[in-house]
Amino acid sequence: MDPPRQCPSPSSSRPISPRTPSCETLGYVGIEAVLDQMKIKAMKMGFEFNIMVVGQSGLGKSTMVNTLFKSKIWKSTPSGLALGPIPQTLQLHSVTHVIEEKGVKLKLTVTDTPGFGDQINNDKCWDPILGYINGQYEQYLQEEILITRQRHIPDTRVHCCVYFVAPTGHSLRPLDIEFLQRLCRTVNVVPVIARADSLTMEEREDFRRRIQHNLRTHSIDVYPQECFDEDINDKILNCKIRERIPFAVVGADREHVVNGRCVLGRKTKWGIVEVENMKHCEFPLLRDLLIRSHLQDLKDITHNVHYENYRVGRLNESHMLPRGPGWVTLDPAPANSPALPGPSKVCRWAQDTPSEEY
Repeated sequence: MDPPRQCPSPSSSRPISPRTPSCETLGYVGIEAVLDQMKIKAMKMGFEFNIMVVGQSGLGKSTMVNTLFKSKIWKSTPSGLALGPIPQTLQLHSVTHVIEEKGVKLKLTVTDTPGFGDQINNDKCWDPILGYINGQYEQYLQEEILITRQRHIPDTRVHCCVYFVAPTGHSLRPLDIEFLQRLCRTVNVVPVIARADSLTMEEREDFRRRIQHNLRTHSIDVYPQECFDEDINDKILNCKIRERIPFAVVGADREHVVNGRCVLGRKTKWGIVEVENMKHCEFPLLRDLLIRSHLQDLKDITHNVHYENYRVGRLNESHMLPRGPGWVTLDPAPANSPALPGPSKVCRWAQDTPSEEY
């Protein structure tokens, strides 16, 4: 496979550089109004965000999604599932909702996955998940190479995968390590310790250190990747995040009254575990990372790194037959396409894709 083409680094796309001296204006021009224009247009179009949750059955993946967005994302049990308080997922299942807050619309797609590693024979149990992720890249690529393209290509690519680690208190399983090594080459991965209230604070910190050691030893580069820190501010913020990953979280989508106030929490024999209380769990850190501080960065890395690696690989392995301006013929993607090389910084450049209008 040919090496990916060289692309300008994020820093080279900034408007001000040593080669481009700034010019002082003699009066007010109104350039700052561009920000207002972008905000108005973005609010009209809305935003898209696609998230996948992966982990063993019974770790509260669906409940955590409901907690993240304070909505009943999973309202009904898919047909064929056993009845119970937390139904086990038997096949990949996606739901899409439009969430609106203060005039901002977010088209949210959540993909729940099979109980990873629940089977007796777990050989290649990651194939359906990796196949789904690459399938969304292929779907976007097929739309992108058309001569007459849609003005806004629907974006179904997975922007983030939240990987749920069982609270065993030991370390990552060999199956977890093998899958994470493959997964991180294809998508942004944020690992979390599920049902963290089953561990004491000391056990939780010890478990976190063991997992961090596993990640470093096996070169598993989870999000936020250190090589993509664009400036000193990003580095400072992301270093604090990397110190706390994997986040110890507890999911709950029911409210309880604690000291006269309603809080999201899980009721136990010993009291209420408040999911938004940092003394109880680190759910606020996960929510801030996925929604409040890094949502757009997750989308940018997906488009400029993971999808770009997939696109370059597909174009290199296909016969390009010129049939007109901009025409490219791609061979059908193999059913179980191998994992492409991991993300490299040269494949990321500043280029935004507009979201689909709702």
